[in-house]
Amino acid sequence: MIDINETDEQLMLAYQNGNGSAFDLLYQRHKAPLYRYFLRQSVDQASAEELYQDVWLSLIRASARYQVTAKFTTYLYHLAHNKLIDHYRKNKKYKKNSYQQVNDENGEDELDQLPAGESDEPDYKLQENILLGRLKSILQDLPATQREAFLLKEEGGLSLEEIAEVCGVNAETAKSRIRYAVARIKKGLVSAEEKV
Repeated sequence: MIDINETDEQLMLAYQNGNGSAFDLLYQRHKAPLYRYFLRQSVDQASAEELYQDVWLSLIRASARYQVTAKFTTYLYHLAHNKLIDHYRKNKKYKKNSYQQVNDENGEDELDQLPAGESDEPDYKLQENILLGRLKSILQDLPATQREAFLLKEEGGLSLEEIAEVCGVNAETAKSRIRYAVARIKKGLVSAEEKV
């Protein structure tokens, strides 16, 4: 029996010892943030889904060798980072800084599905649509290293040290990447608000 309060590391060790329910709980905890991480890093939805599945398969294959040396999320996103790098190397036609529109099953842009604002007024919705469009553009223009660090923090919930470990850089470099990404996003959104 699995206790839902167990840490990710405990669940991974339980899965390593043959408890399939432990894996199911890990998957439930991390499926949405990991998928969004790939969705915002990939050129298209099909690639995001393939990379997403590859990470989970790699995790399953490596489970026998798993050792608790860091937080599970660091381990998981390190696998994700490596899959993404491999994807870029194999598919040189993709620009690493590109951030293309990704549509869901209904053909709607996933970033446009962010929760609605407090007001349903048409003027507010228009302003919100303009800002969301600007956010997409800003994310597209971020250098890949800054976008990845930002998404690991925002989507993956990783700490600065964990981001540094995933990206293979020191903590100061990871901190700088996030700081520059946030500054560019804020600056871009402020200038977009002034135009509205």
